[in-house]
Amino acid sequence: MSELIRSCSPQRPTELVAERAAVPPDEVRALAVEARTAQAGWCREPATGRVAALRAAADRLRERADMLADLIVREVGKPVGEARAEVARGAAILDYYAQACLAATGELLPPSLPAGQPGLLYTERRPRGVAGLLTPWNFPLAIPLWKAAPALATGNAVLLKPSPDAVACGEAVQRLFDGLLPDGLLRVVPGGPATGRAVVEASDVVSFTGSASVGAEVAVAAARAGRPVQAEMGGQNAALVLPDADPASTAALLAGAAMGYAGQKCTATRRIVVVGDPAEFTEALVAAVEAVRVGDPADPAVAAGPVISAAARTRMRDAVTAAREAGARVLTGGGPGAGDGFFVAPVLLDRVDPAHPVAQEETFGPLAIVLSAPDLARAVELANGVRYGLVTSVHGRDVGALLHAVRGLDTGLVRVNAPTTGVDFHAPFGGEKASSYGPREQGAAALDFYTATRTVTFAAPPEP
Repeated sequence: MSELIRSCSPQRPTELVAERAAVPPDEVRALAVEARTAQAGWCREPATGRVAALRAAADRLRERADMLADLIVREVGKPVGEARAEVARGAAILDYYAQACLAATGELLPPSLPAGQPGLLYTERRPRGVAGLLTPWNFPLAIPLWKAAPALATGNAVLLKPSPDAVACGEAVQRLFDGLLPDGLLRVVPGGPATGRAVVEASDVVSFTGSASVGAEVAVAAARAGRPVQAEMGGQNAALVLPDADPASTAALLAGAAMGYAGQKCTATRRIVVVGDPAEFTEALVAAVEAVRVGDPADPAVAAGPVISAAARTRMRDAVTAAREAGARVLTGGGPGAGDGFFVAPVLLDRVDPAHPVAQEETFGPLAIVLSAPDLARAVELANGVRYGLVTSVHGRDVGALLHAVRGLDTGLVRVNAPTTGVDFHAPFGGEKASSYGPREQGAAALDFYTATRTVTFAAPPEP
């Protein structure tokens, strides 16, 4: 008997959103065979046909925007304003990759041929086959689409395994394409670890977003099977606050980046490094964090809903307890949230040893720490002093100091006077160190990842 996958609303844990039987490994393999058969025709489809399918899916997404935003709120507890923005972003992603179907697929080079023999030397990019996509619950619409859209645009089939906590949203992604794609080309396969492993084994190219521990397993399994793989994993992101940054506006920006959506973003700010005396900025930051409204994510005024599960809430509480026992000070938060859901009051800590696990490892909840540095060099050193390297933000007015900081940081993304959160889908996305493995995703980089380059030498037959 198959394992049951149950998705419940984190703000009302007794409310069942979806219940599905996990797709067993043998069925995953059978679906991959069907997908590969469908892909053989899809990759020969004229580019205009792929354009039409992706644009129609984008139009369908806009038509269903309210319903899908409500589903995101209900299933993963995302505040409704962010849920609506995610739906709009999903439609924009589909539009972008619809147009990308018409992008150049290779280049023309001068051939090395005998004198007088005409010919061509060119490259072409060809689809890899079946793309296995393993996606998380925190962006249950946008991440599946920013992986599936470029895979489809370049002529691949898709096996999508959504997080068990977002299975209803995953199925909603498949319904966007109903009737627009060949039968079997895109399949959603609910399940747990066994289903995920089967997707990796049955696919020709693999893209994963999730935790560092699972991502490492996916990368190893795909590499052993000779599959191209990208894994986007955790982040322990820092924000550097230079002495000339405006305290009030910067504090408000960082409070949102740290605590919005209950801190459940890989790009959320986890560590705030203040250069110089931290007193004035810390006071402003405490006020800004306390102003973050926590509650029912369906309320447009709420910025932080629940964490995703009881286990996530326990992880938050344990992290705060361990930090306090090691000498950290709780500046604000830490108490129980209101209601029956998995609510946690946003927590801000200081007096934390930079080597303590709460500073080194991702809690993935509404928790941030304040560190101080005597100068910019030490601030950059603190920012770099974790195993992750996803994104860093830098805040201030001195252009020279800002540029110096940018040069010294070892993260895949750097945002100056902007929050660590926020991703431009038309630009490459990815981190360094333990945050990412393999090529970048999003933008034109995704078109490269889901295709393989072939070099063709075409020489005219010699003259008789």
